[in-house]
Amino acid sequence: MKWTNFFNQLQQDLKVFFSIWLLLCLFRIGFILCMNRYISPSTDWTDFVLNFYYGMKMSLKSAGVALLFTFLFSTLPQLVLNRTSFQYIRYFIGNVFIILICILFMARFAFYEEFHVGFNQFVFNAVNDDMQALFMTIIDQYQLVWRLAGAILFSGIFIWLFKRILALPVYQWQGSSVKWQEYGKRIGVITTFILFALFIRFGGSFSYASSLHWENCAKTKDDFLNEMILDDIQAMYRGYSINERITHGIMTGVEKDKIKVFATQMNQGDTAGEKLEDCLLHKANGAVIERPNKIFIIVGESYAQWPLLEKYKELNLYPNLRKLMLQENADSVSTFLPNGAFTPMAVNGLISGLSDVNIYPNQQAESYKSVYASGLAPQMKKLGYKTEFWYAGFSSWERIKDFALAQDFDAFYSCSDYPYEKGNVWGADDRFMFQAVSKKIQAENEPMVSVILTVSNHAPYSVDLVSEGFPKEAVRALLPEESRQNEDLLNRLGHLWYTDKMIGEFIEKTERQYPDSLFIITGDHADRTNIEDKPSLYERYTIPFVIYGKGVHKGLLGENIAGSHVNIIPTLIELIAPRDFAYYAISDSLTEDAPVGFNHNLWITSKAIGKIEDDTIEILQNANVNIENEREKAMDEMHRMRTISWWRTMKGNDLN
Repeated sequence: MKWTNFFNQLQQDLKVFFSIWLLLCLFRIGFILCMNRYISPSTDWTDFVLNFYYGMKMSLKSAGVALLFTFLFSTLPQLVLNRTSFQYIRYFIGNVFIILICILFMARFAFYEEFHVGFNQFVFNAVNDDMQALFMTIIDQYQLVWRLAGAILFSGIFIWLFKRILALPVYQWQGSSVKWQEYGKRIGVITTFILFALFIRFGGSFSYASSLHWENCAKTKDDFLNEMILDDIQAMYRGYSINERITHGIMTGVEKDKIKVFATQMNQGDTAGEKLEDCLLHKANGAVIERPNKIFIIVGESYAQWPLLEKYKELNLYPNLRKLMLQENADSVSTFLPNGAFTPMAVNGLISGLSDVNIYPNQQAESYKSVYASGLAPQMKKLGYKTEFWYAGFSSWERIKDFALAQDFDAFYSCSDYPYEKGNVWGADDRFMFQAVSKKIQAENEPMVSVILTVSNHAPYSVDLVSEGFPKEAVRALLPEESRQNEDLLNRLGHLWYTDKMIGEFIEKTERQYPDSLFIITGDHADRTNIEDKPSLYERYTIPFVIYGKGVHKGLLGENIAGSHVNIIPTLIELIAPRDFAYYAISDSLTEDAPVGFNHNLWITSKAIGKIEDDTIEILQNANVNIENEREKAMDEMHRMRTISWWRTMKGNDLN
């Protein structure tokens, strides 16, 4: 009797398995059909076949988790305790998986449209964000209500079907009166079940060596279809795995056992001592511009570089930045990357001077024990400047105020410190922050470095663009025909335009009052708004870097250079510091030989841009380039800078 019941319960477990597996496969197909605009034109039918084949294999693992749970918490307890009530646990487990899969399916649309990737470690980064503001943004910008309604509807339908499937009759055990035959059949059933469990555990194989997993599942020529091989459960597991690796220093480019080697390299070949930061010492070559009384580092939210490209010139989204760049007292770098994918990475890079390794220095205890010698504030104060940080959002976001003050900024101002009439859950409209900055600097005449971080070009994109004068219809007419009715895109483009307008108005007003000011303009990140569904790496990820002010001239910045946020501090110091001024940096000044920029995902040189984790490379401006040399040059810099940044943040300044 026990064996018969066990045999029946195994079949019920398999019903759960195949129900979950088929649901994952169905949602994969549904997502591809709904989001087919992201499929490359060069994709052919073989890529779809590979996607479905490997996708089905990958989902064996996800459905296998449900099978494991039902076996452990329903089938085995029934076998041991002989109580049929445990079958309701199986039904409950199946329902939980169905609801989870339906919620993730609906959420993936918004996630992919925002980041052009399936669920990854970015999901876990949200834990450090302003959860209330994030929740309100999801409601307003990403249609939480109807997406949740869709998840509930799908859940109801598939739970009903699941219940009907569980109610279907099972195959009845055909016993044998001959003992050895009976036991042989039972052993055969158990062996088959174990082999099947191994088969699904390894994604359609019987060993880890030939297993399919998130690190080796890119099987097609198309990035979108490769992402779709991972179902949502496997994508979440990928995000968790990457997040755990990064937390423990297991990340491409972080080589903890080589910290002394890299420190010695930074120390110009001299053997590293006991303190890491001693190896980051530089001596300034001498000021190349007259010392400005006021310095402004303006960081535009999602202020991407692509609107500056010639092909988008007619859209006129950045009229102010374009105008500045044409002035004789301006220079720029077009091969420039953000420190990471999100605003906190940019803030961390500007405050600490360290490369992003996805461990959020603003959340680490070390950042509140000591000041990073490579940071902006302590070095500017040595040069006689007061340091201020201005943010259009709230001071509690990402502990930004605590972090800035802990890292030696003299003052921090958020939207809680000045009046504003318009804003949203993330803070004040940028106009009101710039007004507050202008008012503050008029009241003070001492040398000042002000970091200014905008916020308006961020979901839910709520600025009143009509009252600001955005030429919406003129922009619409210049868009590709298939994009002209995309109101969300037009609203996003309007917020790019608004960011540029606010920056331009502030610079124009401030320069009239303080003509000796120096302005550095950049973005915190790109990769939020593009016109094309599949932009190039350069158009999708790069941000502007512009220096403007008295004494600046064309050619001030070096030739054949590239960089990222961590190059800003040494560049600023080399512009204004006296000869032999001692400063600390992990990177080079853009006035000198700065050959490489990189972040969490990409590297860039003056000739090429590529992905760190694979061989994807784009040649820039028809450059004659040896691809392997460019990549090798980038990887050498990345390993050294990432390792040092990780060590200083997680281990401190001691090398021993």
